[in-house]
Amino acid sequence: MQYIIILIFIVGYTAITMEHKLKLDKTVPAILMASILWAIIAIFHLNVFHLQEGITGLIPLEGKEAAKEALFHKFGETAEILIFLIGAMTIVEIIDLHRGFDVIKRFVKTKSKRKLLFIVCILGFFLSAIIDNLTATIVLITILRKIIPNKEDRLWYASMIIIAANAGGAWSPIGDVTTTMLWIANKVTSVKLIEYVFIPSVVSLLVPLLLVSRKKVFKGTLSGSISSEENTFKHSAFMLYLGLAMIVFVPIFKSITHLPPYLGIIFSLAVVWFAAEYISNFKFNFDDCITEEEVATKKKAMSPHKALARIEMSSILFFLGILLAVAALESLGYLFHFAEWLEATMPSQEIVVILLGISSAIIDNVPLVAASIGMFQEPIDHELWHFIAFAAGTGGSMLIIGSAAGVAAMGMEKISFGWYLKNITGIAFIGFILGCLCFMLFKYIGLYS
Repeated sequence: MQYIIILIFIVGYTAITMEHKLKLDKTVPAILMASILWAIIAIFHLNVFHLQEGITGLIPLEGKEAAKEALFHKFGETAEILIFLIGAMTIVEIIDLHRGFDVIKRFVKTKSKRKLLFIVCILGFFLSAIIDNLTATIVLITILRKIIPNKEDRLWYASMIIIAANAGGAWSPIGDVTTTMLWIANKVTSVKLIEYVFIPSVVSLLVPLLLVSRKKVFKGTLSGSISSEENTFKHSAFMLYLGLAMIVFVPIFKSITHLPPYLGIIFSLAVVWFAAEYISNFKFNFDDCITEEEVATKKKAMSPHKALARIEMSSILFFLGILLAVAALESLGYLFHFAEWLEATMPSQEIVVILLGISSAIIDNVPLVAASIGMFQEPIDHELWHFIAFAAGTGGSMLIIGSAAGVAAMGMEKISFGWYLKNITGIAFIGFILGCLCFMLFKYIGLYS
């Protein structure tokens, strides 16, 4: 039965990675694989185990309800991540509905191509740490389309935004799904994550940025004039800063209350939702609307309910499926035994993590990190967890399909796999390796304690 379960996981995971060739949304094999694995565990009464923090080894769960108990425990952990993501996504969509992200264009005023490169990369680095790397990439590429008319030039800028966004998301507990997973699983704290990963993340961006800025495409100035017009409302800036502030407040909420992060994001969502409702009902000027129907239509377009409708539920269901599938392997003890094998065969944990980072350019980093959480039992804020956060977050920049940010940019600007491989992969790899070496150097000279 062990081989059947592993075969089901391999087949399901292969279907996920080949979604474009199969023309099948990756959500389908993910949720199908999860349900089949847990059904097999229940039907055949397979032995399930539990990993308890502070205890080395597997604790067996016994009795007829063992499978249900294991599933209930794992679903609770998964639900925390999903609720957090839904809350964060809704806040971001509310900001977007009120045209808050259009305010960011105020920071882009230069006509120098090289200066513009540094500006958008710095914006991407810090913005992704707050609103996640995927959203930051979409926002900045949308702004670039209004500034840079030449598509060939935009390919380079968009590619560098991918590296910047992935690097920025790696050092923040809310910047990437994988760092959020580690944070919610109590593997890292927000303060230590920033302390350990910020400088390696800067290195992983700065090196490629300096290398690519010397290319001919970034010499000279932009043709035409940069429009100073903003497609914003009077309250757009307020909604942007409020939304970003409330997302940043979530780690503070956790440190004050010691409650799970999803409660913090629910609180923040309530505040942003209240502000959006108040503005649209009492403060927004509808003088340009002639009839009451037009007023109602405009209010509906700005409603938080519209923001909820814009959330990609397929992504949420994909995370549900893949996390529960990995949880099934963890409950059966497979990941624990695989970790023991790795420790026995690999020269060091650092090599394992670097290989994980390189693999994340090919394989989705969410299941890789989920598997890592099930494999290793190091205590909270151990260097291993922070290294995993960095490697999984930045390693995806090496291929255009290696991260959500890359896939988004690929779709928006039609960046081909071959073009990215030829022009960006090499410098992204250099940044990744130097970032890893920076992390390892700081560890061995005792800066991390």
